[in-house]
Amino acid sequence: MEFSLRAANLDDCRDISRMIMELAEYENLAEHVKVTQKDLEQDGFSNNPLFHGIIAEVPEQHKTKEGHTKIGYALYFHAYSSWSGRAIYMEDLYVMPEFRGKGVGKALISKVAQLGLAAGSHQLNFTVLDWNKPSVDFYLSQGCFDITTTMGYHCMRCEGEALKHLAQL
Repeated sequence: MEFSLRAANLDDCRDISRMIMELAEYENLAEHVKVTQKDLEQDGFSNNPLFHGIIAEVPEQHKTKEGHTKIGYALYFHAYSSWSGRAIYMEDLYVMPEFRGKGVGKALISKVAQLGLAAGSHQLNFTVLDWNKPSVDFYLSQGCFDITTTMGYHCMRCEGEALKHLAQL
């Protein structure tokens, strides 16, 4: 299947927002999405962007029945590991269902890995839901490993009122 990858730009924010919601619906977590198109525009395309993105798109003749040519994305940001130094964190990797199994996801994660290596990163980190066996199997097939299983790490979060409480020294 013909598709191309490119760096996301400001004009992609509407489609990124759409696909973020599609991903959240797939994960049964849509009620947790708070980010708006305006947030994406401000946070990803200002003078000091907080994230970067890659867009997967198909030619017009392969657009979806809804008319979309942007069919997948990856969001990532640069991070740092106190043990191994520079790292890259992939926040999202999403491909619309009708385009899965055609190499788009592989191309997106490969591009994130290339960008990480070019920036001197020593690791690519991301999370995946434990029940999402197709994604877990895909990542394992790419040479990734589950640090919860192998190292015992759990991903922790503090948000909302708990975060405000924690911030009160």
